[in-house]
Amino acid sequence: MSNTSSTSGSANSWLMLLLAGAFEVGYALSVGGSDGFTKLWWSLVAVVFFLLTLWALSAALRTIDVSIGYAVWAGIGSVGAALLGPVVFDEHLTVVQGVWLAVIIVGVIWLKLADRMQSSGGPAPEVEQPARPEAPAQPVKI
Repeated sequence: MSNTSSTSGSANSWLMLLLAGAFEVGYALSVGGSDGFTKLWWSLVAVVFFLLTLWALSAALRTIDVSIGYAVWAGIGSVGAALLGPVVFDEHLTVVQGVWLAVIIVGVIWLKLADRMQSSGGPAPEVEQPARPEAPAQPVKI
């Protein structure tokens, strides 16, 4: 499904995916602030961020494979919410949690580099197509 026909189109899709990730962070934090959707303003902000993140993600997935795009989007949302949670709310981030967030960040970067390598004509895994069986010859009736 990766239709990366041009470098700028691919770059725009990745920028849109980063924007979708930022909106996802806003959504996660505002859902946390809504206290189970009992606080009106936090709830309204959550709905706006939810719609924005879905819009930006769907735009990015026009040219980025769903498997890669969704993983990157979820990674950005997870890391962003974990890093900003202690800033916005009374939360704590342990060293062990920080290490695992770093693993997520490295994984997201690795996915981006793998996409760049594939779209630039680098080595891509080849998928072997199964041979199609020949149709048996049908007798001709006169």
